[in-house]
Amino acid sequence: MSEHERSRTMPAPPQTVFDQAGDLDGLDHWLPQDLHVRAEILPDVTVHEDSTGQDAHARLQTDPERLRIEWGTRDNGRYAGWLQVADSGDGTSEVTIHLSFFDDDHAPADDDIDRTLDESLRRLADQVRLRTT
Repeated sequence: MSEHERSRTMPAPPQTVFDQAGDLDGLDHWLPQDLHVRAEILPDVTVHEDSTGQDAHARLQTDPERLRIEWGTRDNGRYAGWLQVADSGDGTSEVTIHLSFFDDDHAPADDDIDRTLDESLRRLADQVRLRTT
């Protein structure tokens, strides 16, 4: 099993950041570029991965009161993750993304995961900036 976590400060209040992160129509703007989420009947979603051409059945749940999004595979339990938004004060937020891979044989390399998490947080910050300017 491998676990990965990254955080980044965002230039907006927590609710604004959470609304952007949890917008199903906008997930492609900040998720890794080769992943695309298609909503079914929530919390069920399908995640398409361009690099493999495969679809994975997943679950995605948002908890607006806790400013938290949770997801994971439905069929095989290979991975799970969450995104948490916290108030940093001064109109900014701290966003943390955590991923758990339960099957080391199918997990990407640690450096690749960390780089992808950092890139996703950067892309989310860019989307939040666009939303607030």
